Amino acid sequence: MIYYFFALLTAAVILLANNPRSEMNRWAAFFLIAAAIGGLTDVLIRFGYDEWANMDQLLNHTLTPYGILVFSLVYSELVPSSRARLYLKLALLLFPVWMMMTTPLQPEIQVNFRFLLGWAAPYYLAACLLLIASVWKETNRRKRRNRLIATIIIVPTILAALLFINVAAIVAPDMDAFRYVSLFIIYSLSVALICTFIYGVLGVKLRFEKDPLEGTMKAVSSGAVQLNHSIKNEIGKIAISSDNLKRELSAMSPDSLSHLDIITSASGHMLDMVNRIHSQMRDIVLVEKPVRLDQLVQGCLHLHQGLLEQKQIRVQTDYFCEPVIYGDSVHLSEAIGNVLTNAVEAMEVGGVLSIRLERVKKSVQLCVKDNGKGIPDDQLERVFEPFFSTKNRSSNFGLGLSYVYNVMRKSGGSVDVISRVNEGTAVIFHFAAKKVRHG
Repeated sequence: MIYYFFALLTAAVILLANNPRSEMNRWAAFFLIAAAIGGLTDVLIRFGYDEWANMDQLLNHTLTPYGILVFSLVYSELVPSSRARLYLKLALLLFPVWMMMTTPLQPEIQVNFRFLLGWAAPYYLAACLLLIASVWKETNRRKRRNRLIATIIIVPTILAALLFINVAAIVAPDMDAFRYVSLFIIYSLSVALICTFIYGVLGVKLRFEKDPLEGTMKAVSSGAVQLNHSIKNEIGKIAISSDNLKRELSAMSPDSLSHLDIITSASGHMLDMVNRIHSQMRDIVLVEKPVRLDQLVQGCLHLHQGLLEQKQIRVQTDYFCEPVIYGDSVHLSEAIGNVLTNAVEAMEVGGVLSIRLERVKKSVQLCVKDNGKGIPDDQLERVFEPFFSTKNRSSNFGLGLSYVYNVMRKSGGSVDVISRVNEGTAVIFHFAAKKVRHG
């Protein structure tokens, strides 16, 4: 059983180390630790620490169902209000606390397994339902897949613990429950380990899959700041020297003045280029306020009206809702504007731009779709990388979609790009339910 303890404890440490600020990860670690301490009971008894073994057993019985239910509540995001979640956590703590206060530990522990089953069974079953509901309500395909994997990993073991520990303690108290539960624990840990590296489980894959991109964004942002500062200084020296030379050579060499004009023009272009790079790679600080998303989109279309008319692009808008979201209107406008520009540039004259805004369960999706040339599969997976571009033009730095990704990540949402060659590209903004104002 000591191996069982270390295996679950290791999983808890990995989750906390991956993202200690995540409420979901903290409660997942709490549940794993509560389940893990059950593996210490026999060890404590073997070394003569009976009192500690009794306390360990009681904590394992009471905190495990509480931990998994609160984790499932947070993970499902069915209660977006942090205050409401706090009240639920406190209310759900009543049964575990009551049982810990009323269970005799001396001379030996006397757990009321019927009372335990009476409240632990609903906790376990409610946790399973919340995990299943989290799969059903998720609209983002990648997140839905990850939620399904997490549910497949957790639910069978929860039900096994309920059956072989809580129910068996009443109907078959002499049964070696751990022998059966351990098989499900091995199953859960094995599947979790495999899927962590292939798909991602409870956000752990983000350290291998998404964090490299986020790390790249931060590195490029820091580099852009330093580059911007250095180049500005050097260009400043060039500009001052050019002005001095102009004054000295003004009456002597017209050809030299022409060359100095070229130097001045090139210096200005370099400065403008660095400023443009820096403006899209700087760290984003959001100022979030209630925003009518449909009006924000209409404003972006109005700003791009000249570009749309120039290429005779026909715009189709379907606003199936008029949601108010909490977001930074400046950065969101810039992000949507980048996508609109990309869409227009991808289409031939007379193309069709489709914009669809709709609620998907409690979240909101904005889809911007063009009927342009599309993006090949080998390039599609790289579209969010800084400085990668499908456009072979010196004026394009490949930062537009990196900026969009950064804005949506900072806003608590996500963005997907779906594309087929010669059919077009759809960019889908996913706004999380917790950012949507209801009622």
